[in-house]
Amino acid sequence: MAGLLETDRKKNPREASDFKDDELKTLIKQFREELFTMRTQRVSEKVEDNSRFGKVRRDIARLKNELATRKANA
Repeated sequence: MAGLLETDRKKNPREASDFKDDELKTLIKQFREELFTMRTQRVSEKVEDNSRFGKVRRDIARLKNELATRKANA
């Protein structure tokens, strides 16, 4: 899951448009769970990569934007 939408150009990431609606909703839920887990780990200082917070938030935004665009065009 992690890295599916990351902007790392070395890998070949899947675009949000490649997923079906139910897959997008599932991914949003998984990313939100990951974000929650990272927040709880930050309290106990177990987070190694703080930049991951922004990446996950941007991935959630991309997925939600794709869902909204599809809904507007439907």
